[in-house]
Amino acid sequence: MKRRIVETADGSRTILIEEWKEQYHSLHGAIREAYHVFLQTGLYNVPGTDVAILEIGFGTGLNAIITLLEAQKRGLRIRYTALEAYPITNEELSQLNYIEILGEPELSKPFQLMHKVSWGDAHDISPNFSLTKLKLDFRDFVANSDYQLIYFDAFGPRVQPELWTPEIFSIMYDALLPSGMLVTYSAKGSVRRAMQQAGFLVEKLPGPPGKREMLRAVKPEISS
Repeated sequence: MKRRIVETADGSRTILIEEWKEQYHSLHGAIREAYHVFLQTGLYNVPGTDVAILEIGFGTGLNAIITLLEAQKRGLRIRYTALEAYPITNEELSQLNYIEILGEPELSKPFQLMHKVSWGDAHDISPNFSLTKLKLDFRDFVANSDYQLIYFDAFGPRVQPELWTPEIFSIMYDALLPSGMLVTYSAKGSVRRAMQQAGFLVEKLPGPPGKREMLRAVKPEISS
């Protein structure tokens, strides 16, 4: 499928899949959306300083690099596992401007490293951020219950409904520790019901710019 780089409202760039008319991030602001959905409603609510995160859809690496930046600011130690079936190309990577827009030039090296390191192995991107990238279909993922937070950033249910099913969310449920959270930009009723079927407690939260609502799902402390 043909992909091209487009600029979003906050100046940061994303990738558009022309056939689907679907982009990797919100056109209302890629960085703005990532901060709101994954940091403000996700990471900021995880207790402690050692955090294990699972990302569904590594994509451009935006969520990973802002998480690394936040870890440095807050003194967190992050173990980050990212799943991606279709990695971006070196040409696409060269056109992304997140480091410039963030105004954090020291992040350039770790951002490049995130994309260059091998798949399937754990890599220390910085002293407090370990990254493992797995190149596979999300439906094939098997994990122990050892994550506190999931960034669920798959393509939307309009174009990939098979990734927003009770079966997928059951895999996510099993990957989380009790009281672990999953956050996502989608607020569709079918998505909320699929999460509930998998056993999650689901709440609607205010969405990022351009979206009224988003969802946060919590694994109960004691599984029923």
